[in-house]
Amino acid sequence: MNGKATTTRTRLDRGRNALGPALELVHTGRAPTRAVLTAELGVTRATAGAVAAELEALGLIRVDSNPGAGAGSQGRPSHRLAVDDKGPVALAAQVHADGFRAALVALGGSIVATAPGCVTVSADPAQVLGAVVDAGAALLRESGRRCVGAGLAAPSAVAEPEGTALNPLHLAWPAGAPVREIFAERVRAAGIEGPAFTGNDVNLAALAEHRHGAGRGARDLLCVATGHRGVGGALVLDGRLHTGSAGLALEVGHLTVNPEGRPCHCGSRGCLDVETDPLAFLTAAGRAPGPEVSLLQQARDLLRTSPQDPGVRVAVGELIDRLGLGLAGLVNILNPDRIILGGLHRELLDADPERLRAVVADRSLWGRSGGVPILPCTLDHNSLVGAAELAWQPVLDDPLAALTREPV
Repeated sequence: MNGKATTTRTRLDRGRNALGPALELVHTGRAPTRAVLTAELGVTRATAGAVAAELEALGLIRVDSNPGAGAGSQGRPSHRLAVDDKGPVALAAQVHADGFRAALVALGGSIVATAPGCVTVSADPAQVLGAVVDAGAALLRESGRRCVGAGLAAPSAVAEPEGTALNPLHLAWPAGAPVREIFAERVRAAGIEGPAFTGNDVNLAALAEHRHGAGRGARDLLCVATGHRGVGGALVLDGRLHTGSAGLALEVGHLTVNPEGRPCHCGSRGCLDVETDPLAFLTAAGRAPGPEVSLLQQARDLLRTSPQDPGVRVAVGELIDRLGLGLAGLVNILNPDRIILGGLHRELLDADPERLRAVVADRSLWGRSGGVPILPCTLDHNSLVGAAELAWQPVLDDPLAALTREPV
């Protein structure tokens, strides 16, 4: 092989190896132009151009063929890069205490279509997961778009490598239900292409926020959230979701924040799980929850419509103090560079941000030395977006292999 051919082959191999990193840079918004892509990958302009062209040929991104110089810019304008808004999608599914939701999620974390299922969640996980997959399959048929895979956000710790839901406390599902296996079977039975994955809902929310939302740019990100019932936590370390040795890390809901508090499903008392969730808020505000809408929606509506109600103000203060105590303990142990709050906790932060930050600072060693930024989550349906991230990951790892595989 002559020198020119060797150089060409080396450049081609380098470009193929760069496809995944390049796609992730565009996917997360960190490479809006080809010039930035070139710098981030550390390759030549020719290699970056070839990589972008191949990703465009795969139907994953769009390259602006007629770039225009921005106002006040100098030099040669760079080609702009964006995800292809007509490209493949991932099927995302979420189950919670008040129902389920299916969605199609494109590269870049954008939700293309959703199908809510406001139903009573039965005690049979196979029935529920079958229903949410059927809803997702209908969305796929309507869209006519290719599916790269499916991801499920479950309201439970998901044990690895078995994929079992260890403690779906707010569902009537049996402990240890094989949710990953059931979900994968339903996905295959529906004729949906691509692999199927399952993860804890708050873990997936943190992953989505780290790539596309309030956690973007953080190195060590702590996420704490309360959804329809209970409290969950997640940690992203050095850009990767930390799930522990068996997928069970950051079960923060069972930190004790009030030793004389409410009994918890886990057998303890005064856990974050039962002291700072929507039911705890409604109870503290003196409101009896009704059956019309979810507990989360009832709590949000009460905060929005009656912020000056004395009972509501007492409830806000009580839950903020409990939440702040729990966050301070986590800060002392984990030393994150950012905290993001989701679900009702986001609304509590908005209601009295200074009080929550003061409690955390007063109770944590690191807080006193300068404080840890505490921010609200910014993505709607972040657990769904995170579930889609699981399905997109094989494509991000190796776009060519993932998109040219033979159907199962």
